[in-house]
Amino acid sequence: MRSRVAELTLLRERVAAGPNAKATQIQRDKGKLTARERIELLFDPGTFHEVEALRRHRATGFGLETKRPHTDGVVTGWGLVNGRTVFAYAHDFRIFGGALGEAHATKIHKVQDMAEAAGAPIVGLCDGAGARIQEGVTALAGYGGIFQRNVRASGVIPQISVMVGPCAGGAAYSPALTDFVFMVRDISQMFITGPDVVQAVTGEVISHDGLGGADVHATSSGVATFAYDDEESCLADVRYLLSLLPSNNREAPPADAVPADPADRRTERLLDLVPVESSRAYDMRAVIAEIVDDGEFFEVHPLWAPNVVCALVRIDGHLTGVVANQPLHLAGVLDIPASEKAARFVQFCDAFNIPLVTLVDVPGFLPGVDQEHNGIIRHGAKLLYAYCNATVPRVQVILRKAYGGAYIVMDSRSIGADLSLAWPTNEIAVMGAEGAANVIFRREITAAADPEAVRQMRIAEYKTELMHPYYAAERGLVDDVIDPAETRSALAGALAMLRAKHRPLPARKHGNQPQ
Repeated sequence: MRSRVAELTLLRERVAAGPNAKATQIQRDKGKLTARERIELLFDPGTFHEVEALRRHRATGFGLETKRPHTDGVVTGWGLVNGRTVFAYAHDFRIFGGALGEAHATKIHKVQDMAEAAGAPIVGLCDGAGARIQEGVTALAGYGGIFQRNVRASGVIPQISVMVGPCAGGAAYSPALTDFVFMVRDISQMFITGPDVVQAVTGEVISHDGLGGADVHATSSGVATFAYDDEESCLADVRYLLSLLPSNNREAPPADAVPADPADRRTERLLDLVPVESSRAYDMRAVIAEIVDDGEFFEVHPLWAPNVVCALVRIDGHLTGVVANQPLHLAGVLDIPASEKAARFVQFCDAFNIPLVTLVDVPGFLPGVDQEHNGIIRHGAKLLYAYCNATVPRVQVILRKAYGGAYIVMDSRSIGADLSLAWPTNEIAVMGAEGAANVIFRREITAAADPEAVRQMRIAEYKTELMHPYYAAERGLVDDVIDPAETRSALAGALAMLRAKHRPLPARKHGNQPQ
């Protein structure tokens, strides 16, 4: 028995070391960590349990029968992240370039099934060259099994993809199906067709990073939720995100036992931070920092669609999702990317029992031919659908302007917000006073001896009659007008009251949300 155990120990050491020193050095020369080094950074020390470390492929042909390394190019298993169970798989680029074959895929399927059964998050550390061409259709079927499990686990357990290498072709669809995508600059790319194919088909010449690098997907396409300069900081934020989230959709998010920041802390700085004049810009992130525990928040998609801010925060120790217009960018209007970004964030929070706070300062939807032709109606409806479908506690706070359909879409009482609060600077109307006066009194203004004087008079009249800060409150569409310095305590109290909220949805297979 002792000799057998010694043999096993040597085998495990060889498997852990990887194929050879040359392959490891090539990985180092690319500025990349190995799969096992990434696993060590992700999990608490000494807690990772590997599954099927001795697995080998059984394919033949094209020389595969002579190359049968253990693990088949992917490390799979589970461990603890901040003391909580998490599953993971990590492509090992040193073996077959991380390409996916039948055995490789089966290992990922197994760990996906285990994560779903255990009700624990799963993290994919992606560094692979796509399907293993030598194995043909069985490799493609392996990807199909991964995608099917991604969809089945969607909204059941958190799924996180960490791009630490190339991801091309059909392989890119698995990260796109997960909840969050982390990318590392210079070493990770995602695209359906590579630069060579693009050049052959369209004549366009572009680099791998220019086509599908971290910054492209973090700023332009919205595929990447976060982008980092190195793997260490990337994986540190993966750990932090996991510490915020519940393990599955049957649990409440973990809460601070004794929050250090008092729930009734006054936010006096907000009185000076937000200008009364609705046309003046300010940084909504500074408002969020004043309201949340210890000024800390984790912004989602910080580089994409910056005219809306989505963030995970704590209020009185409890995880909360914040959706807020950002006046620093496009005056905080809703356009196509902002609508998509906010809609997906609302859906994620609702799926995992995370209450929602919506901070409103929106002049409307972005007008323009491009917006209309590219489907602003369709995309704006995604955000409307997400809010209407959400059953978690929902609190709206109107800071300044809230005009037109954008007011409705930003979680108004009329679409199901549990509470709507407003500052005494709120302006809720179909449109701004200037535009409204030009429409309603157009003939009178045109015929007047002094059109500008008449226009200013009518603007003032419209503001007095329909846009004063208590108009919506008088009609029950705003529950209370509050002192901005009381915003934090009002939100903490409202969320505490709503913590046991339960709103069943009608019996149905699923809705047909706008695409």
